[in-house]
Amino acid sequence: MLPVMVFFRSLIFLLLQIAITPLFTLIAIFTFPFHPVTRYRIISGWALTMLWLLRTICGIRMKVHGTENIPSVPCLVLCKHQSAWETIALQKVFPPQVWVIKRELLWLPFFGWGLAMTSPVAIKRSEGREAIRQLLRQGKERLALGFCVVIFPEGTRIPFGQRGKYKIGGALLATSSGAPVVPVAHNAGRLWGRNSFLKYPGIITMSIGPAIQPAGLKPEEINRQVEDWIETEVSRLSR
Repeated sequence: MLPVMVFFRSLIFLLLQIAITPLFTLIAIFTFPFHPVTRYRIISGWALTMLWLLRTICGIRMKVHGTENIPSVPCLVLCKHQSAWETIALQKVFPPQVWVIKRELLWLPFFGWGLAMTSPVAIKRSEGREAIRQLLRQGKERLALGFCVVIFPEGTRIPFGQRGKYKIGGALLATSSGAPVVPVAHNAGRLWGRNSFLKYPGIITMSIGPAIQPAGLKPEEINRQVEDWIETEVSRLSR
């Protein structure tokens, strides 16, 4: 597709996103009396709408491999972070979920307000050990409510073709809670780059790995298995 068409389609998507998000924020606020899972099911309609817009306007489609690896019980989803795409697409692929996010995201007008209604684990990274204690405490609370907990172990979006340092928090929550860990790889950064306005048409592939059972494993072992599987699979998807 010609660059000028990519620009205008990306612009149309952005304008529609700006127009639609306040409406969903209003809906999110009115879901306050409901059970957290019910709130999530309503609010996640925003993500499904964004995926539809990406497909129809920007020409971005998705292909998913490994859905048979998703456990029937609440799990920890440790996912590669390249783009904003995976934060949207995971909501279509996995059961009701909450995310471990930077607390500052809750301050964003409209988007952050709606996000706050989805019961995220919003941590302040600079708090160090206290942030880890909050992750373990609230992560187990969310699992008990029936949510999967989504964690981006690199902590921030990493440019396509690169890898960041995998932090131990997700693995600590796994050993503390006993919840299975599901690694997720994808190549979204190829079409929708880190902090990029432009969205190129094509197919993004998401690959879901076999669940890792934490029993008998140390957090460092879980973290290493997750990193090895994700980075190997990302390399394969990037060819």
